[in-house]
Amino acid sequence: MHKNTEKIALIGAGPSCLYLLKHLLTLEKELVIEIFEKTGIVGAGMPYSPQGATNEHITNVSGNEIPPLVVPLARWLDEMAGRLPEQFAIDRDNFSQYHVVPRLLLGKYLTDQFKQLVEKAGSNGKTVKVHLNTEITDLTDCHEDGKVELTLHSGKKMAFDYAVVCSGHRWPKAGESSRKGYFLSPYPPAKLALKVNHAVAVKGSSLTAIDAIRTLARNNGTFEWEGDKLRFIVAEGSEKFKIMMHSRNGLLPAIRFHLRQSELSQDSLLTDAEIEDNKRENGGFLSLDFVFDHNFKRRFQKSDPALYKRIKDLNVESFVELVMSMREDKPPFKLFREEYEEAAESIDRRKSIFWKEMLAELSFTMNYPAKYLSAEDMLRLKNVLMPLVSIVIAFVPQSSCDELFALHDAGRLDIISVGQESRVEPLKEGGIRYHYTDEQGGKKHAKHYQTYVDCSGQPHLSMEDLPFPGLLRRKSVSQAVLRFKSKEEAEKLIKEGNKFIISNDNGDHFLKVSGITITDHFQIVNEYGIPNERIYIMAVPYIGGYNPDYSGLDFCEQASRCIVEKLGQVFDARHPPLHAEC
Repeated sequence: MHKNTEKIALIGAGPSCLYLLKHLLTLEKELVIEIFEKTGIVGAGMPYSPQGATNEHITNVSGNEIPPLVVPLARWLDEMAGRLPEQFAIDRDNFSQYHVVPRLLLGKYLTDQFKQLVEKAGSNGKTVKVHLNTEITDLTDCHEDGKVELTLHSGKKMAFDYAVVCSGHRWPKAGESSRKGYFLSPYPPAKLALKVNHAVAVKGSSLTAIDAIRTLARNNGTFEWEGDKLRFIVAEGSEKFKIMMHSRNGLLPAIRFHLRQSELSQDSLLTDAEIEDNKRENGGFLSLDFVFDHNFKRRFQKSDPALYKRIKDLNVESFVELVMSMREDKPPFKLFREEYEEAAESIDRRKSIFWKEMLAELSFTMNYPAKYLSAEDMLRLKNVLMPLVSIVIAFVPQSSCDELFALHDAGRLDIISVGQESRVEPLKEGGIRYHYTDEQGGKKHAKHYQTYVDCSGQPHLSMEDLPFPGLLRRKSVSQAVLRFKSKEEAEKLIKEGNKFIISNDNGDHFLKVSGITITDHFQIVNEYGIPNERIYIMAVPYIGGYNPDYSGLDFCEQASRCIVEKLGQVFDARHPPLHAEC
């Protein structure tokens, strides 16, 4: 191996790793890349493999929305014609790049793209080794040697120059096995292949909840088309089967429409200069109101002047109040039907629902500079804007909508608004008791369910939840925090009982947010505030404090681009190019 060859370990071989590999191959450096995957599948990750999907689950993105890989999805499907399992048979005459596909099919595509990138690596001066069914149990920064040490589940230790953690989702399991009918996530979906004869409580109304609903429905009945209407027929022995969704606001997510811009664009991101200029004007913080004006409202001036006139003087809170009031005044399934028809018209006319598309862009924009917000603005983002974003940019596929309508029409699906203060009490004998206050009449409820599925999504995990004790032991990572702009606001929250506020010796107050501190290039940062040039992390559960809306292939593409950009700079600093003498 050449002395200037860099050795990089990639932990996890899902979509994040796939896009990371794509960008690493563009570097003009000799690299040895070793990839460690605890399962036997590369490329697909949790969402697009049997860990996160079965045959009934479909994507909420179409081929044209997938950031570029080796071969576009539509072309790959043509190449694979007749070679895929029958369950993935697609009518190519009526299929376009705008259609969604089964999640497991997309997983096969991502796996194939991964393998093609590995094959390309050799011609790019890169060596790629893939270790399947190999779990990494520890990661240690040996800064004194300038190395990173990986510990494999076998106990073997391996040294690298760099490591990138891209291990993806991590779902809670504690207590599941000891309690009957108690599920802390719907994944893997095989565990929800249950035949029940009672009502099932589902927490949440997002795409995660829809995953659970599709699985539960198929195990307790069948869907049949009668003309142009889908109907649900309950199975014998499941006569009392019903699903009750429990949502904070009692709303269903928004529905896929025609996107003007097929994938979220780098052009929508704030530039470094824009961020720094605003921080100088705002006491060292990036202003949430500035981002909302600059990256959302301003973009309506030409595209939708009438809407711009209506919202130009609104701040985040008043805009969210306006949008939510338009949604909350209607029964959820009536609103869902209206939005279904609006989305259908958008697709037929190939015309975007512009404000929803811009809200998706705003969410994408906010994700990366969120670490520069004040603690006050981060609380506004999480408590005010993100609940709206989570509803509007879910982009539920039409076939999922059809099934929800069929279940609701059959009296087998309903949704309850439980507000912010609801809680779930697990019961020793199995099932749960759902405690909530009726928002209409203020009446308190404590409803018992024999089966409960938490579908509130990937939880943000704490620094202590990191699966690599070596990083914690050597204090190579630090708690993610944001400083308060106003001392008075911090002290007010402390008096109200907020336990996530800490102070330093200078009297500054900080808000603890989930996960660890990372840089713009996803480097870990130690307790002294020093970024690490050897270890990078894009594993979503552990960086949620500084990346509040991480999700999807767009995140994989952009985060991996940031990491490889920094690695290229570090490589050049370590091994500067030789210049010929004059």
